[in-house]
Amino acid sequence: MAGGRTVPAGRWNRVYVCSCFGITEAQVKQHAADGACTPRQIASASKAGTDCGSCVRRIQALLGRGACPRREAAEQGRPMLTALPDDLPRSLPRSA
Repeated sequence: MAGGRTVPAGRWNRVYVCSCFGITEAQVKQHAADGACTPRQIASASKAGTDCGSCVRRIQALLGRGACPRREAAEQGRPMLTALPDDLPRSLPRSA
């Protein structure tokens, strides 16, 4: 109970990382699990850190130095981007 009221399950267990856009710690962790390895990638996925910027250090702390497929590939000297599908054109057409 909070303030004499019954609180619905899950209602008060949100930890907001970015109050400008209402992004929670759980959302940042989910974006990280989906492959976002840097605060900039988190910002691209959720807008967190793009307004006042006060949450960027918290995002960095949440990301830590955990496993990141892109970071691991870079540290091993492997390409970080995947190859283009065969059905995409390799060059842009020239304008007349």
